[in-house]
Order: sequence, then structure tokens, then C-alpha cells
Amino acid sequence: MELERKIAEGLLSIRAVFFRPDEPFTWASGIKSPVYCDNRLTLTAPEVRTDVENGLAEIIRENYPEVQVLMGTSTAGIAHAAITGHIMGLPMGYVRSGAKDHGRQNRIEGKLEPGQKVVVVEDLISTGGSVIEVVDALREAGAEVLGIASIFTYGMKKGLERLAEAGVKNVSLTNFDVIARAAADIGYIAPSDVERLIAFRNDPSDESWIGGKK
Repeated sequence: MELERKIAEGLLSIRAVFFRPDEPFTWASGIKSPVYCDNRLTLTAPEVRTDVENGLAEIIRENYPEVQVLMGTSTAGIAHAAITGHIMGLPMGYVRSGAKDHGRQNRIEGKLEPGQKVVVVEDLISTGGSVIEVVDALREAGAEVLGIASIFTYGMKKGLERLAEAGVKNVSLTNFDVIARAAADIGYIAPSDVERLIAFRNDPSDESWIGGKK
């Protein structure tokens, strides 16, 4: 798909997706990863940012035509929900990771009426845990969550299973496989590294891909 490749190349060009298969990053969970993803960098790269926000608007119109409100995840999805909402002429808000301990103690910021059709805007989906918490909070508030629109997904088994169990659809602009192949095509990583990266994606707990063993 042309859009998936375009977004992948844009993210690589600004190092929003950073590959280091020979010197893995360590996630907070302790899992070693050959990739680090920071889509916040798109906000400071106007050309890539424009492609991302127009892309989000495109996939939302195509997959969730009944949408009435966009809700960003806190904090990474907020700016993307705001800009995409502006492009689409839609109201937006965001969902905190926890309720405030002061003021009105809102978890959901912005006006949301029970029964409104909502799309959650997320920057990155790995295991899916945090975005599902956002979906649950919106459902508890009476919203009809049509699904999620995200910039990038790893496509990890755990994440796919969690989304399926929660009964929520996700549509991403690009994914791990597309970005890995694009990185090899531009010489950012060796073609032989692609198989190692996919091995990581398929089973993050299996570290045999490290050091070129796979």
C-alpha cells in the first residue's frame, strides 16, 4: 500500500523509528528490542507531520465514516487528534492515563455526550494495554467507540489478541514489517536484518535474533 510505505519512509527519514539490531534497546519491561519508536518527532518535522495527519484523516474517513468525535491518548496522541480533528472539522478531546486529583477530577477532557461515536487516535501500538484502557474509559462514559486510528503498530501477537478480546478495531498508517523492509531498501539496515527484526516481532521474549543468530 502506497500510504503505508510513504509514512514508513517519512518516519525513517526523521529517525522517529530507530533501528539498532546489533545493540538492542531495553524496554521498561526488560525486553530487548532492536527498534525504538518516537513518533513525537513528527511534530517537529512539518512535512512528515502533514503526511501523518492527512493520512490519519484519510484512514478515519475510510474506516470510520460515522465518527463524531476524536479522542487522543495521553500524551502522545493528543496533538495528532487535535490536528486531525482540525483537518476533518471534528471536535476532539483526550483521555488521561488516570483521573485528575484536583478540580473536576476528569479523566476524559473535552465534551463527550453519551452515545457519541468516537475514534481513538494513538501514536503507537505494541502490546495494546494502554490504548485498551482508553477505550474502556470511553465506553464507561457512554461513548460508542468505533475503533482506533494509529500511526504505527508492531503487529505483536499479544497486542492483536488484546484488541480482539476487547472487541476493538485498529487501523494503522504503517506497521513494523513495512518499516523494516523500507529500512533495508534505503540501506539503513542490512537486508539480512529484516528476518531478525520479524523474529523479534513474532516473539519478543525470544532473544535468539540478537547477534545475527536468526
